[in-house]
Amino acid sequence: MGPRKFLLATITTVSVLLHMFPYANSEPIALPPEAAYGPAAESSDAGAPELSPGPPPMVFDVDDYGASAGGDATEAFLAAWKDACNSSDDPSLFLVPEGKTYLLMPLSFSGPCRATAITAMIRGTLEAPSNRSVWLDGDRQERWITFEDVDGLHVMGGGTLNGHGQEWWVNSCKVNKSMRCVAGPTALYFRSCNHLVVDDLEVKDSMQMHVVIAYCWKAAVSRLFVTAPGWSPNTDGIHVSNSREVSITNCIISTGDDCISIVSGSECVRASGIYCGPGHGISIGSLGANKSRAHVSDVLVEKATLVGTTNGVRIKTWQGGEGSAERITFQDIKMYNVTNPIIIDQNYCDSKKPCSEQDSAVAISGIRYNKIHGTSSSKVAVKFICSNAVHCDGIVMQDVSLVGQGHRLTCSSVNARVITPGFNSPYCRSDM
Repeated sequence: MGPRKFLLATITTVSVLLHMFPYANSEPIALPPEAAYGPAAESSDAGAPELSPGPPPMVFDVDDYGASAGGDATEAFLAAWKDACNSSDDPSLFLVPEGKTYLLMPLSFSGPCRATAITAMIRGTLEAPSNRSVWLDGDRQERWITFEDVDGLHVMGGGTLNGHGQEWWVNSCKVNKSMRCVAGPTALYFRSCNHLVVDDLEVKDSMQMHVVIAYCWKAAVSRLFVTAPGWSPNTDGIHVSNSREVSITNCIISTGDDCISIVSGSECVRASGIYCGPGHGISIGSLGANKSRAHVSDVLVEKATLVGTTNGVRIKTWQGGEGSAERITFQDIKMYNVTNPIIIDQNYCDSKKPCSEQDSAVAISGIRYNKIHGTSSSKVAVKFICSNAVHCDGIVMQDVSLVGQGHRLTCSSVNARVITPGFNSPYCRSDM
């Protein structure tokens, strides 16, 4: 996504919010230090990353390796990457020129690299094959573009990645119940990339998830423009799994599933300055599927705007799982016409068959909701649906103000210990 498009979207969003939320500039309520959950009680906005100073990088232009606009450029891209990765001990630049469109089959840019730092500068447009059989024939591919085992990687440039996922969506079992359920590929997948920077890209119409951060340490993701139709199934915007110290800032995400999903093995994750809608909101989980052990901790979601989403901020776990979701803070969040603004669901069940009650669950504790304002399209604006086996403990709601559209809002709380200092609307009673 170019700076011009991002600036236009940002100005439009801010203008709408100023009219939607007249209380947006209200004074913050001070939080007691002992109750400040998440990776940081106060955090500054992260600016756009810049290339590190030092010797100029060696440039490896995919066109010099025979990549042609419109044709299959996969082999040329891999050849350019191989040389960029192994060129020297100096930084290298893998360049996709501006103003051109390249067709790419599923491919993996792998390390470790000899180059001390490598930048993938994507200025043009990358397009996935639209024919679904490409992915299903032979060795089944679960990803389109993968970066793996590359430390010090920067991926940026203002270019576009187009997944052409329409054929996957119409053949999904969630859209057509008669179809067999087949997981679609992820558009952009990062695995085991430490000190990762991803900035200023448009990722659109993925077959399934758009961007995945998996098994990474110290990842900074910023200024992504992620889009897919609201009806497209399982098209999560940014998915974080088994990663530590991840920052997601200043992104616009409009998809058919979670704008951001944070799942097991993730610690110290911060999402700030996120615009979400349409979609299923910002989610922790799902956790504990198939009786697995899951753990998520120290998550901060702040300065987010959600418009017309199915859920607002959500924590979802399966019955029968084990582990914990703890020290999670949602603060300074604006919502407009959101169906389930605040929800914890320890009985999550995304299955054709009903899920039977189990005697174990992922423990949920240390959850804070602060400065959450806006409108709910449903009467039950806050839901804490906690397990009979493992109750939710230590939920703090402070300065939560949600209003209905012609109806009075309520809170539904089951097996949850809720603390509500100050005024909150709707008011939640502790059901313990």
